[in-house]
Amino acid sequence: MALKSLVIGSRTLWKHPAFTVTAVLTIALGIGASTAIFSVTNAVLLQPLPYKDPARLVIAGMELRKRNVHGLPLSNADFIDLRVGTKAFLSDLAGVFTGRMVVPREDGTPEQIRWATVTTNFFSVTGGKILYGRDFTPQDGVPQPPAPAANVQDGAPSRLPTYAILSYEYFRRRYGGNPAMLGHSMTVPGEPGPIIVGVLAPGFRLYFPPQADVESAPEIWEANRLDYDAVNRKEFRIWPIGRLKKGATLVAAQSAADGVAAQSRKNYSIYQSAGFYLTLEPMRKHLVAAVRPAILALTGSVIFLLLIACANVANLLLVRASTREREFALRAAMGASRWRLIVPLLTEALLLAGGGTIMGLALAWAGIQELRALAPANLPRLDEVRIDAFVLGYTALAGLACAAIFGIIPAWRASRPVLMDVLRGASRSAGLDSGALLRNAVVMAQVALSFVLLIGSGLMFRSFLELQRVDPGFDPHNLLTFRLLGAQLSHHTPEERAVLIRQIEQRLRAIPGVESATASSTFPLTGEFSPIRWGTDAALGDPSRFQATEFQIVLPGYFEAMRTALLEGRTFNDDDNVPGRNRVIIDEVLAKKAYPKQSAIGKRILIRIRTPEAEWVEVIGVVAHQRTTSLAEAGREQVYFTDAFLGSDRVRSWAIRTGSDAASYANQVRAAIKEIDPQLLATEMEPMESVVYRAQAGNRFSLLLTSVFAVIAATLTGIGLYGVLSTSVRQRTSEIGVRMAMGAERGDISRLIVLQGLRLSAFGLGIGLIAALVLGRVISAMLVGVEPTDPATFATMTAVFLAISAFASWLPARRGAALEPTRALREQ
Repeated sequence: MALKSLVIGSRTLWKHPAFTVTAVLTIALGIGASTAIFSVTNAVLLQPLPYKDPARLVIAGMELRKRNVHGLPLSNADFIDLRVGTKAFLSDLAGVFTGRMVVPREDGTPEQIRWATVTTNFFSVTGGKILYGRDFTPQDGVPQPPAPAANVQDGAPSRLPTYAILSYEYFRRRYGGNPAMLGHSMTVPGEPGPIIVGVLAPGFRLYFPPQADVESAPEIWEANRLDYDAVNRKEFRIWPIGRLKKGATLVAAQSAADGVAAQSRKNYSIYQSAGFYLTLEPMRKHLVAAVRPAILALTGSVIFLLLIACANVANLLLVRASTREREFALRAAMGASRWRLIVPLLTEALLLAGGGTIMGLALAWAGIQELRALAPANLPRLDEVRIDAFVLGYTALAGLACAAIFGIIPAWRASRPVLMDVLRGASRSAGLDSGALLRNAVVMAQVALSFVLLIGSGLMFRSFLELQRVDPGFDPHNLLTFRLLGAQLSHHTPEERAVLIRQIEQRLRAIPGVESATASSTFPLTGEFSPIRWGTDAALGDPSRFQATEFQIVLPGYFEAMRTALLEGRTFNDDDNVPGRNRVIIDEVLAKKAYPKQSAIGKRILIRIRTPEAEWVEVIGVVAHQRTTSLAEAGREQVYFTDAFLGSDRVRSWAIRTGSDAASYANQVRAAIKEIDPQLLATEMEPMESVVYRAQAGNRFSLLLTSVFAVIAATLTGIGLYGVLSTSVRQRTSEIGVRMAMGAERGDISRLIVLQGLRLSAFGLGIGLIAALVLGRVISAMLVGVEPTDPATFATMTAVFLAISAFASWLPARRGAALEPTRALREQ
């Protein structure tokens, strides 16, 4: 019976190719878009992290609430305090921090590698598998003995060796996968290399949000000889990963962490004044917190699109079922049950949904490839976005849901013909007279859903325009940036490092076409910043008056090369870049906070960065504020130090200002660096314009997708409105003939039909307006400089949709107005 129904349904659809192709393509668009977005939702929000029992993993972080600082890693001492204080609820607590360094290859050429320093229990907590050799043991993490005094020669304790586990990929690339390397030391410039004790199984990764500045795939994992230093608690770099004990709750573990933080505030006055707290949250939640709102908003958008596609096909089926009412009435009169009447229409709906689902999968596969190319860098687990079994299951369910949505209502309605009314009707459009109210309701629902999508797209577009107008605080054009790595930059004396940096600067400036060269600890918009505290005289008597500020270490000439506006005073010169000169430059935000309505030049502020207690520094200049993390947020105030202030070893990010296309200077820069020292490595070379472009990626990604969804939705809605009005023209052929015979002009007929379409659209727009105002809060976190109730956007999108409606109404109105009166009356 089922097979027979499928065969009959297939034949029926085959006889109406235009209807079948239109319906299948409509469903394919909705299914394809929803599957592609769901694949992102699945990989990022739903799939568990590839760790052992990931649901019980938590991430610990630090907050300085009185300074509005959140999401910082911990110091060694804070990590140990937390591990001890939460052991009743956490079975274990591991820690990790990462970085990059340069090591020589076999041929002596430098190679950049990513490294991680982890506590010895790290892989047992996360479930990392050791392929060769062994895991770390507690003995590998015994703290180093204290360094001997300068006058002690004999009997000084020897330094303990460092142990390392290599990633499988690096082990294969560097040592050809030779197990004989286990137990041997690596070659690391400037210090004894770590001893290789094991090799990780392939594919192990670290999952942290981009703002945590954690390398996702370290190649060398060193055991951390973790030491408890209660005095120096200012170096925050360890990210703790804990595992909840079975039966323990996150609330109980957080309560224990609160106790640890309270004790620290009691013991250390700086923690008390800063509002020091410790937070625990599920690892997956920590990973996706920044992108979750955008993904949920896109998921909602694509669900709307799928509903609009279903509504469109439902209207097509309603019209088709209406034209077959005489057929159903005759079958009912001959004794066919309601079920026998419903089955053919449901079968056709299933066939349409099946064809649309298969085609939608193909569209989704192509869409996923584009999503990977367009997605912003802060979208975690992007490489895991794919069509897997779970996504296939979603697609199948979506197809069945579509069949139910657009199949059941037309089938149920067509199975209830009023026999006498239908059989008595003689015209071709008699069957179309019924069901008009339902078809109109479906169109109004389409209009409402499409309008919400258009409003979302319009708000994103306005937001993107506002983002283009944001001043980043520097000129990114013709600016080439890169990072310089090498042991020479850290293992020499401060004086030797200063000489080397000066050589590099002079050599870069000597490249033809280079206007200036400079270096900094990091560059704007990279997010690689960590706060320090600053204060004025008021903070001496009340430590809670200290505030947080971002800081940069820069070379003289930095602001000139970046073209950051000098607002007051002067910038650094070579006389400032020597040890002992406590001179700083601050940005306009800090200047207004520290000395409102007066000049900051010559004033002093307290800074804590290199000493246990804050020290006075003199302000010599005020510059424009640079955006440090994103264009969407202004970020904290900033203070700038010279390179010599902290020992001439912090400037690793370099930039050259050129007179033309900066990217074309890449090879010349590499050659110049190699001339100075072949072991120096210039990496991550890219124009600053690319950095700015990447900073807009999240907004651009959301804008592009919502715009595509909105255009498709508006098109489908226009088609749906056209279909309803075309049906209405067929229904009212006799009425139109009578009106024209009574003297009605063709313009009157056209106006009548267009007004009918606009009335339907107006009702739908009213519903959509209310929904858009309510749902606008959902995307408010994604907007920059635009309110979710922006009147200009609502007015513009209303006008756009009315124009679409008018055009969709004009086409059938034109057809209706072209009818000849005698022919219209004869057809009825």
